[in-house]
Amino acid sequence: MPGTKKLVIVESPAKAKTIAQYLGDGYEVQASVGHIRDLVEPKNLPAELKKGSLGKFSVDVDNGFEPYYVVSDAKKKTVSELKRALKEADELYLATDEDREGEAIAWHLLQVLKPKVPVKRMVFHEITKEAIQRAQEATRELDTALVDAQETRRILDRLYGYEVSPVLWRKIGPGLSAGRVQSAATRLVVDRERERLAFVSANYWDLSARFEKEGDAAFTARLARVQGTRVASGRDFDDRGALKGDAVRLDEAAAAALTTVLERAGDATVRSVESKPYTRRPAAPFTTSTMQQEAARKLRLSPRQTARAAQTLYENGYITYIRTDSVNLSKQALDAARKQAADLYGAATVPDKPRVYASKSKNAQEAHEAIRPAGDTFRTPAQLEGTLTGVEWRLYDLIWKRTIASQMADAKGSTASIVLGISSDEPVEGIAATANGTDAEFTASGTVITFRGFLNAYEEGRDEDRHESSDRSGTDVALPDVKEGEHLGVDDVVAKGHDTTPPPRYTEASLIKTLEDLDIGRPSTFPTISPTIIDRGYVSLRGTQLVPNWIAFSVVRLLEDYFGDLVQYQFTADMEADLDRIANGDADRVDWLKEFYFGGGDQRGLRTVIDNLGEIDAREINSVELAPGLTLRIGRYGPYIEVPSDDPEKPRRVNVPEDLAPDELTAEKARELVDAPVLGDRVVGINPETGKEVLAKDGRFGPYVTERTPEPEPAVDPATGEVLDPAAAPDAVEAQTATATSTTTKTTTAKKAPAKKTTKKAAAPKERTASLFKSMDPQTVDLETALKLLDLPRTVGKDPESGDDITAQNGRYGPYLKKGTDTRTLPSEDAIFDIDLPGALELFAQPKYGGRRAASAALKEFDADPVSGKPIKMKDGRFGPYVTDGETNATIPRGEDVEAVDHARAVQLIADKRAKGPVKKKTPARKPAAKKK
Repeated sequence: MPGTKKLVIVESPAKAKTIAQYLGDGYEVQASVGHIRDLVEPKNLPAELKKGSLGKFSVDVDNGFEPYYVVSDAKKKTVSELKRALKEADELYLATDEDREGEAIAWHLLQVLKPKVPVKRMVFHEITKEAIQRAQEATRELDTALVDAQETRRILDRLYGYEVSPVLWRKIGPGLSAGRVQSAATRLVVDRERERLAFVSANYWDLSARFEKEGDAAFTARLARVQGTRVASGRDFDDRGALKGDAVRLDEAAAAALTTVLERAGDATVRSVESKPYTRRPAAPFTTSTMQQEAARKLRLSPRQTARAAQTLYENGYITYIRTDSVNLSKQALDAARKQAADLYGAATVPDKPRVYASKSKNAQEAHEAIRPAGDTFRTPAQLEGTLTGVEWRLYDLIWKRTIASQMADAKGSTASIVLGISSDEPVEGIAATANGTDAEFTASGTVITFRGFLNAYEEGRDEDRHESSDRSGTDVALPDVKEGEHLGVDDVVAKGHDTTPPPRYTEASLIKTLEDLDIGRPSTFPTISPTIIDRGYVSLRGTQLVPNWIAFSVVRLLEDYFGDLVQYQFTADMEADLDRIANGDADRVDWLKEFYFGGGDQRGLRTVIDNLGEIDAREINSVELAPGLTLRIGRYGPYIEVPSDDPEKPRRVNVPEDLAPDELTAEKARELVDAPVLGDRVVGINPETGKEVLAKDGRFGPYVTERTPEPEPAVDPATGEVLDPAAAPDAVEAQTATATSTTTKTTTAKKAPAKKTTKKAAAPKERTASLFKSMDPQTVDLETALKLLDLPRTVGKDPESGDDITAQNGRYGPYLKKGTDTRTLPSEDAIFDIDLPGALELFAQPKYGGRRAASAALKEFDADPVSGKPIKMKDGRFGPYVTDGETNATIPRGEDVEAVDHARAVQLIADKRAKGPVKKKTPARKPAAKKK
């Protein structure tokens, strides 16, 4: 029998808690905690299905691409609780998010719960009392087209990954993966690095000068033309260093000569004064993409941090739904924004009509409204200062300002431009001069804002252009009131050289912007794109830059050569458009998947491509020719340079440093690495106690010392003095070592060799090895130091209380003391040899962590963390350098330049670690009891 309550199911517990406050006692709100089921891993299919058409993908490609879903073990308890709640309900409201994922979650809930009571689909894009009430009154049926689109995307990703990834495993390395969006994103990052590798810098010079009108402040202008020809700036050079167009390029000598001539000229004449009206429009309200870009610029947040903070704000009813590519605002939002702008900044700052913005996306389908403050009346950031803190408050402040500004009036003013001419009778060597000497024109411009409009509330940030630093001198300066023909004094003419810079690497935010411009990906996927390619090892973060690892070059090259369509940006964008068509009900899921997988017409399907790959030369895929005779190989343990050696069968290999970015590995740098002194097996000396050689070597994990038993002296025939071959005459060698009286006997008996025994030889004792300290040089380490290293661990003394030996030794995480099972970290490697028993006892008397760690000096100190509000410090711990705000410790990734870590990077590391939560300790599996015989 049905119950008397209405059951409402949402995705998250936080959302459930907020909604429950608005629904009252007649409703029970439960959370599904995301999807309750998903495609099963093929290895976990029932045994009878593994050999059929389901076996490869858990998708029946031969029968309508039917997927095989299962409820995961982690969700079985959730499903049981939902079924129990459904038994007490007389109605079921599915209130999951309004996008494809939310619709699919609702569909899966129906498939698993099989409700026998009326079911209603309730959608809303903000969690306020008014919005929930409106949603209750306007329920609808489940949108199966949206479900089909999500299911198609999920199956597409399974087919793509399970077909292409194994090719990467076989030809490049284990653990690699390919994906519809991640492969396109990786290619973008690699393509940008290829541009940087091919880039040739050009050098050029420009001039700036200070001009002064009597009674007014001096201003700076930039040289624009010489002899009537435009002077080249950074934009006038292509990426190969060649000059484009007819601009004149100044070199250092010409710039210096021109400076001298112009300084002697004395004054300048105002040749033209021009004034134009200036108008600037506000930016549109936030979409998912623009919010992440602006949060990166203004708040220094990664897309993942922004998404996490925005989700919290949404679930607690502060902002509207966060996965959207629409820039529309509802009528209630337009009225709220306009009223609030008028109240705060004056009625004149609000235009007569509401502003309407056009979406850049071809199919803005994720939601029907931009991201804005929730409610029919917006709460100001000041009103929430006590409620919201840290990142959430700062992000809300940004969203509120952007929304208010979007409905305010244009900023207005005027832009003045001045052209100043300096003429001289002197010609300039290196510059084509007219018969009248030299003529130079300088320009300066400045904007005066007369009506601020939306600038009272907010100004959009922008990414700096790579040519901006050199091209914008002399712009946006305060200009005096001058007239054409007026003379101004010239002072301080300065020549400055510039080098053109390569295209900037992508940041997480700029990568999202480019993907959105290419129509690849959707709002729900944007926050996960860069973390995915970083986690896969394709890309590393250097500060905020995305730097591709060499293995990404191999992956992209293989995909380009053998799966060309899959990494073409337009092909990937077309797939997104096709998914949108399915979501709109304009295309059939099964027909589309058949064409994608099996092909149709002129299009080759993925299955056809896989079946006709042919032979892939793994060595070629993993090789890059740096210069003749210098080849970069991407091996299993990392990149290395291969050069010919004396033995054609064994070329020489030189490891590439981990911290060297691909664009920094030029032919010159590669030659430098190859020509660097190579540490062979340098014999440091002979151990006087054992007679063994002590050698210094350079290994995969760094320099170290080791021992080696010296080769025995060659055997010599006592009669002839000839050196004997031990392999050819083992009995003669044996004879050499015998006494003179037994020589004849042994030589005679050697003619009949004894039968060989089949017993195994005892393993030779392993030679001792020890890593060098960081302060030690393998080229100069002496015998005394090497022997001290080989003798580690060093016994410091005995503990007077327990009688245990206290030893000093070097471990994987640095130098430490050990007493029984108790350990203490030593302050440095040198302390291993220097510390005495009293010092060791003093260390053991301190707490193992708290006191000693608190006293450790910080390597760097930064401003406060935006979440905890506590200052961030960089320290050196037993696991390497890390950053901490006193609550969360985050290790700096291996290979990342510690010196390059700034406040923004420290905040990001701490936020990522905080998001992961505490490390879960694994409970060791109990061994079964031994069976009695």
